[in-house]
Amino acid sequence: MSKQRSDKPRIKPFAGPAGGWGSVRSLAEILPRERVTPDALLQLARQNKPHGFMCTSCAWPKPADHHPAEFCEEGAKATAWELTTLRTTPEFFEQHTLTELREWKDYDLEQHGRLTHPLRYDAATDKYVACSWEEAFDAIGAALRPLDPKSVAFYSSGRTSLEASYMYGLMARMFGNQNLPDSSNMCHESTSVGLKAAIGVPVGTTRLVDFEACDAIFFFGQNVGSNAPRMLHDLRSARKRGVEIITFNPLRERGLERFTDPQNPIEMVIGGETQISSQYHQVKAGGDIAAMLGIAKFLIEWDDAALAVGDSPVLDHEFIAQHTHDFHAFADAARAAEWADIERESGLARSALEQAARVYAKAKAVLAIYGMGLTQHVKGVENVRMVVNLLLLRGNIGRPGAGPTPVRGHSNVQGQRTVGITEKTELVPVERLKELYGFDPPTEKGLDTVETCRGVIDGSVKAVIGLGGNFLRAVPETAAMEEAWPRLDLSVQIATKLNRNHLFAGKITYLLPCLGRIEEDVQASGPQAVSTEDSTSCIHGSRGKAKPAGPHLLSEPRIVAELAKRILPPNPRVDWDGWVADYSRIRDAIEATYPAIFKDYNKRLFTPGGFWKGNKAAERIWQTPSGKAEFLAPSGLSATGFADAEGRFRLMTLRSNDQFNTTIYGYHDRFRGVKGTRDVLFINREDMAVAGVSEGQTVALESDAGDGRLRRREGLIVTPYDIPRGCLGAYYPEANVLMPVEHHAEQSHVPAAKSVPVRIRV
Repeated sequence: MSKQRSDKPRIKPFAGPAGGWGSVRSLAEILPRERVTPDALLQLARQNKPHGFMCTSCAWPKPADHHPAEFCEEGAKATAWELTTLRTTPEFFEQHTLTELREWKDYDLEQHGRLTHPLRYDAATDKYVACSWEEAFDAIGAALRPLDPKSVAFYSSGRTSLEASYMYGLMARMFGNQNLPDSSNMCHESTSVGLKAAIGVPVGTTRLVDFEACDAIFFFGQNVGSNAPRMLHDLRSARKRGVEIITFNPLRERGLERFTDPQNPIEMVIGGETQISSQYHQVKAGGDIAAMLGIAKFLIEWDDAALAVGDSPVLDHEFIAQHTHDFHAFADAARAAEWADIERESGLARSALEQAARVYAKAKAVLAIYGMGLTQHVKGVENVRMVVNLLLLRGNIGRPGAGPTPVRGHSNVQGQRTVGITEKTELVPVERLKELYGFDPPTEKGLDTVETCRGVIDGSVKAVIGLGGNFLRAVPETAAMEEAWPRLDLSVQIATKLNRNHLFAGKITYLLPCLGRIEEDVQASGPQAVSTEDSTSCIHGSRGKAKPAGPHLLSEPRIVAELAKRILPPNPRVDWDGWVADYSRIRDAIEATYPAIFKDYNKRLFTPGGFWKGNKAAERIWQTPSGKAEFLAPSGLSATGFADAEGRFRLMTLRSNDQFNTTIYGYHDRFRGVKGTRDVLFINREDMAVAGVSEGQTVALESDAGDGRLRRREGLIVTPYDIPRGCLGAYYPEANVLMPVEHHAEQSHVPAAKSVPVRIRV
């Protein structure tokens, strides 16, 4: 087993840019650590290319005109992680109990290598033992069939293909529920709810081509250097042609400061850099509503003054009159807002917001890029609505170079929703499903992630099937969830590597190893392709060609089909075996279900740059009750959902640049200067003095939710950092133990991980 942690963690500032030789060295470190073969390097050359495979990491778009190496540091890590030659075999589990393995770190569990055989949990020995696929499928079917369908949850990871996702959602509905929690519930559901209410579509309206047409980019709450590094090429190109990039983010993230293009030989040789942000505003965690309202206040009051003297207007009044509703209520709220309140809640000076507003006022086409720094707050939906408010003021939706651009995480998390992975009936063509497959789809709303957690804790959820992911590690309320999980009647996890979720067994538990996306998937009709949808609603084909990690692995569609055959009565209209034999038949079924989106699906599968599924709001067709885009006056200036108090901090959970979601690639966070540990508490130096703690001291955090439950994270190293007063940072998922399951976004139920109320304990 590989242990990467150093005996003495080192924390010191990093002086270099994003990209550059740091990215090259990072890749040079992980390839030998994963013991990849030369074939893995050949696979990297196919990554994000036409007729290649889509990266298993983030969902940033894949360009038609690709770079020679169309992968970033994080994407290369994801590929090496999947193509590792390290293996976790049944012999490994003969040597370790699950109780023992719970003492291992997340990195060490996954670093041990790819799972090779289907496994059954043996309670008598507290170990996994190898079993046959038939035994596993039959036992799972026997355990599921007697259960009330409402008591079963079907979770899926955002890495799962469109084909497997469609089959999985159909299986759940035919079983009798819409309990389909997924990765979107944990991150961008606030986008799905907020954009749907505001402009009639649940996704962003822009595409890569819009980066070539904008003249300003407003950037909120997204760490591009660690979470979507390929976007840096688009940001660099925009800056090179003079586009202003105005950034609002609590931490000064290196990818939003400066970038050296690893594919530019001149920059690499001379150490050239591109400054990414032309303005950088360190807004307080949860202060974005106040910041955006301040910008809007300037725009509206400048417009009032201009109209009063007959000057040219600042706002696009023609667009507002023709395409929007409730402008006056929003404008009145902006005018009435007090600057003292805006400055206090945003943590920004009035002059800083004026500087940003002046750029917005003169720009002809503005992209608004944002991430989970907006969505993962109690008022996360209002954060998204405020982004739309800003764009609507000057008609920045539905024209080239303008519009909301949410940055999704997992490579197909948006696509899953497109093909039916949702708990909401209104997002699924239930009548079409009934017509195609001859059953009555459930219409009762299903369980989302938060509701599934509630159900596991209170016992109303009896079984959880996990199609990928690390659900138990990704969700809030970690301690209570781990305590409750063994009470499940059934836990089934479909995975490529061992993770912490697998170490908590239900009464009946199976761990089923699957093929990865990069591996060749051969079925009865030959090698298969799958598809994914990126953040800009473009759909891409993906074909794996790497040798599978072992002969006993099955594909996700095959596993779903075998489960469906065990838990559902025979249905002559659903040919599960035929779908598995030829995935193009699954795509035909998707096209039949969603004909407007997937017309000529198989013909367009490998369109360079993907094929766009369309977007009515991008055409200025507003599918809202009013038939227009909706302004919304915010209910308050803070997105946190709790009041400030002496000794209470706003904790932001963070990812390092050595991880992707719950997958930990190593113990280095290069951009923040951390090496050899993840037990870090980032804190403002002035707050250190007030809290009475010193650099390098080890402290604990405790939840300050006020519900009487003790939630505690021990062993954090106090690390002074450039972070707003009153805010703290700690790594996800280790800090999830501090987050109550009920601390979530209103309306969307996204866990509010970017502003968790905590106190420091010495």
